[in-house]
Amino acid sequence: MAITRADVEHVAHLARLHLTDEELDRMQTQLSRILEAIETLRDVDTSHVGPTASVIQLENVMRDDVATGPMPRDVTLANAPLRDDPFLRVPTVLEEGR
Repeated sequence: MAITRADVEHVAHLARLHLTDEELDRMQTQLSRILEAIETLRDVDTSHVGPTASVIQLENVMRDDVATGPMPRDVTLANAPLRDDPFLRVPTVLEEGR
């Protein structure tokens, strides 16, 4: 199935893309090749393949959450850029209330 230049111009217009003549020609060729590749998939027998959302097995790679006690204050503030012992200082965001 070939795609026409008018089809490419229409899609580019809908996507608000301003393509040059060279880009339009390249997109026409590339999109036609993509559609040809998809056409070949029609010949593949998929009757024994069930519906799926992903072709790879999904697994959670995160560890389980474990409740622990609080971190010591010195460890928590060790990398703080601004400190006012024993507190963490943050830059002023709003001037009101100063």
